[in-house]
Amino acid sequence: MRYFLTFLSIALIYSSIDAQPKSYAQAGALLQPRIFGEGVVSTGDYESHPAFSPGGDTLYFVKSGPDISKWTICVSYYKNGAWAAPSIAPFSGQYMDADPFFTKDGKTLYFISNRPLKAGDPAKADMDIWKMERTKMGWSEPVRMEAPVNSDKSEYYPTLTDKGTLYFGSRRDGGLGGSDIFRSVLVDGKYQQPENLGEAINTPGSEYEPFIFPDEKILIFLAARPDHLDNADLYVSYNENGKWTPAERLPEPFNSGVTEFSPKVSRDGKYFFFASSRNRNPATTAKPETATEMDKRLHSAGNGLSDIYQVDLSALNLRKP
Repeated sequence: MRYFLTFLSIALIYSSIDAQPKSYAQAGALLQPRIFGEGVVSTGDYESHPAFSPGGDTLYFVKSGPDISKWTICVSYYKNGAWAAPSIAPFSGQYMDADPFFTKDGKTLYFISNRPLKAGDPAKADMDIWKMERTKMGWSEPVRMEAPVNSDKSEYYPTLTDKGTLYFGSRRDGGLGGSDIFRSVLVDGKYQQPENLGEAINTPGSEYEPFIFPDEKILIFLAARPDHLDNADLYVSYNENGKWTPAERLPEPFNSGVTEFSPKVSRDGKYFFFASSRNRNPATTAKPETATEMDKRLHSAGNGLSDIYQVDLSALNLRKP
């Protein structure tokens, strides 16, 4: 294989590996994608975009309408060895909210929203990046990031390196396609003018959702080529001496004939999470199904909407840049 990265090498990428088992830890090797939190987190609704707290006891994720008509951030807590029934996050539920991301220390939560800039104003026509800081009383009020990070066009899917460099998708002017991936460097506490990652990453199609590894060496992202979400797949690129290698589509089973998106790597460097609209139910059955069986098929995970999947990161056979 052109790319190969041992589990040990993967682990060395991360500077804050916790020796304690995480809530998402799996017994034995997990070499094939498996639906995560089946029946609680992944339920047969449209679920995607997982974001675990650094300690692994809190999970924010997105529930959408079947037609992706509204995005709501939900939260589940790991208690007594199991994930609790999710609830709507206190800051979500009114506007289009999505793409949660925890910083390394867990003290800041980023997300995107079309919420208005002032109370009483209508919802915005575009999506912006917002953030909240953890306080003794819980999360602070959401604060919209200022220019040059946000623009008059939509921004998507913020993820950060350990140095604070921000990667995100945007439809801002000057890109190569419908949406491109950009990075903005943090200097003296201020984000600089975002840089387009260039033709190795961006195309006349759309690139939306970048997960940047903490050391900024590997980028896994969503690309719709041509520009339609039905064509969305996951791609990987490597930072070699400051330049990104031409992006390569991840092979099956990490991609399939349907939409894959929202890539994330657990903070301990062991697991890869993503969302997929793959359907595990056969088109025909050996005998007619009952109404009860049909109802279960239509309203359970793996029904062709979107579920959150988990797999060992080592199964991707990524190479060390």
